[in-house]
Order: sequence, then structure tokens, then C-alpha cells
Amino acid sequence: MNHLTAGEYWNANAEAWTKLARAGHDLYRDHLNTPAFFELLPPVSGLTGLDLGCGEGHNTRLLAQRGAAMTAIDIAAVFIQHAQSEEKRAPLGIVYQEASAVELPFADGTFDFATAFMSLMDIPETERVLAEARRVLKPGGFLQFSILHPCFNPPHRRNCRDEEKITYAVEVGDYFVDARGRIDEWIFGTAAQGGRERWPKFKVPRFHRPLSEWLNLLIAAGFTLEQFAEPCPSEETVRRHPTLQDARVVAYFLHIRVRKP
Repeated sequence: MNHLTAGEYWNANAEAWTKLARAGHDLYRDHLNTPAFFELLPPVSGLTGLDLGCGEGHNTRLLAQRGAAMTAIDIAAVFIQHAQSEEKRAPLGIVYQEASAVELPFADGTFDFATAFMSLMDIPETERVLAEARRVLKPGGFLQFSILHPCFNPPHRRNCRDEEKITYAVEVGDYFVDARGRIDEWIFGTAAQGGRERWPKFKVPRFHRPLSEWLNLLIAAGFTLEQFAEPCPSEETVRRHPTLQDARVVAYFLHIRVRKP
């Protein structure tokens, strides 16, 4: 499977994903992953930024609200349409463009920084994406991205729960199995019953890579490793959103920041 085929899956997911996420059903994004990403992010006010795999633009808008001049791309036309519609409704100066992160339509050294919120793991040609990201960054520019934590979200994963349905461990396996191109089917767990009936499950191509492979790809691309984080929800966050309890048992997400020398 290549990036174009993967993009077709995401374009098919985009309508339901946008509706459900904007309705507040992506709890892990809204109350854990994105807040932690911004805690790690350096100041971006006054900088030019590129958001890779922007989806319907939720996180791009947060970057623009921090003062960055944002350009954003996604391979899925439906996502871009929703992002552009929101930009028209509430302008933030964001330029959205349908494009693949494997073939960025920008000149060398265009941007001060680049971000990728949970998108790089969905592109099979990771080497080319990293090379393209480095190419369009100015010297000294950084790339910060989030992915599913490869150690705790390998091809086999199962929550172990007690009688009260509290997660006490996570069973993982097939860490070294090459399952790239396998299609996982799921939908946001907190989606209302009516939403589950109305919308089909997402079909998400999986391109799992071991942690060492991710790090070696970044080094091979010429980046300097700078910062890492493994978000964990606070006890207060879990009290407000009990669904997130299992993210206190293992790290669901891995955040990485690298820099172009």
C-alpha cells in the first residue's frame, strides 16, 4: 500500500471523523494528546508553520491562535473541504491545501517549523515524509509530531480489566511483526448510540514500526533529536473523563521533537 491508497481510506473516513470529532467524541485528542503536545511545543508566535496531515483543521487552528502563520495540507479532499469551510466561517489566515506529505508542493527552506498530529504513522513512506519535512524547513527549524506509542500499540493489543471494568494492565504482542497495510476498524468509543448506527466504523490502514526504527529514520533523515514526551492524564482529568483511565496504565502516545541543523 502506498500513500495514495492510504489517502483513499482517510478520505472515506473524513466525513464521519469530522462530524464525530467536532461533536466532542475524540476524548483522547481533546483532553490528553493535544494539550500535552502544546505543553511540549516551543513558542510559535510570529513563525511560519506547516501542519502535515491536518485533517479537518482542529489542531491547525490552535496553532494559528498561538500566533503562527499556518499552512496545512492533507491528502484527503473531504478533510480539506471541512477545514476550508471552517476557515471561511472563522478566519485565522490559514492556507489549506490538498497535498501529500510524501510530495510537498513547497520550496526548500519555506517554514520555521512543522507539526504532524497523529498523521505520520498513517503514511507508509515514512522516509520520504521525513526527507520532505526536512527539505521545506529553514535551517534551525523544528519538526514536532505525535504518533501512537509503538511499544504499547503494536499489532496485538488488549486491555485487561477488573470486575469494575478498570484497566489494570495492557497485553501487547507482535511488536516485531510487519503488519503494514493491515486495516483496523473502529469508531470513537464515546460516540452516541445514534452516531454508531449512523456512521460506519473508520477503516484505518496500520503502518506499525518499532521504536528503534522511528528513531533511526529520524537520524538518517538528518534531524537532531531534541525532546520526547509520553502523555499521561492527571487524576483530575480521569475523574472528569473516566474513559481516559487506561492511559494512566501505559503510554498511548509518543511525542517527538527534532530539529534541522
